Amino acid sequence: MDEHTEHTTAHSIPPTIQNIQKNSLAIPIAIVFGFGLISLAIFFSGSSKPLPIQPVPSIDTVAEIPKTGPIKPIDINDHVRGNPNAPIVILEYSDFDCPFCKQFHETMNKVMSNYGQDGKVAWVHRQFPSKQLHPNAPYVAIASECVAKLGGNDAFWKFADQAFGERGINEPTNTSRLTEFATASGVSATAFDSCLKDGQTKSLVDEDIADAINAGAKGTPYSLILVGGQQGVINGAQSYEYVSSILDTLIAQIEGKKTEPSVAE
Repeated sequence: MDEHTEHTTAHSIPPTIQNIQKNSLAIPIAIVFGFGLISLAIFFSGSSKPLPIQPVPSIDTVAEIPKTGPIKPIDINDHVRGNPNAPIVILEYSDFDCPFCKQFHETMNKVMSNYGQDGKVAWVHRQFPSKQLHPNAPYVAIASECVAKLGGNDAFWKFADQAFGERGINEPTNTSRLTEFATASGVSATAFDSCLKDGQTKSLVDEDIADAINAGAKGTPYSLILVGGQQGVINGAQSYEYVSSILDTLIAQIEGKKTEPSVAE
């Protein structure tokens, strides 16, 4: 099945992300109680039919990874695109060789172009490669973590965009180009090749796999929308229109709660 990579080196994320380690998001608690589960329940139990999700078969390594309970908090070692203290976070468990993940990666890049610029939405990538469906996917995940370890958060996202962007929808990543992707992301080829050869970041991929299982992921892409300690699920490669409709409602409710006048006694 899948193998996990490491998040050992601090990425180029502002230190304020450390403030969200316990709750996953830094949102005033009033907002949380104002709309949290109600809004998410409306969307995630709606009539919109989910698009495909790549099922992940059981694998040898999973038997060795105990379920430890809740998902791990987002911290400075995560791959975060956008404001790490955004009131809305989309946490995606992904496989670099999954065709639906490629599709959803493109959707999320559009989401971040339209919602990430003002700091309202952040996107977090965690690894959930399926070795049985995509034999090279764990290797690509480990490679991406080497890039993150050596070059930081921005380098990781440059690598991820290339890995998804340079293959056809039903094609595997061309692993002979991984060093090329790494150097284009700003990482030393020598250091990258050494990291990859030694499997220095495999344990990080394993940690993400265990976390995905705890989150209830049974396929990819599998995404959680996190809002003030509450969460909803996006199964499969949902369309931009589907995701944006959720975000529009949540943002309107957050902003409405912030501007709501106090009731005079």
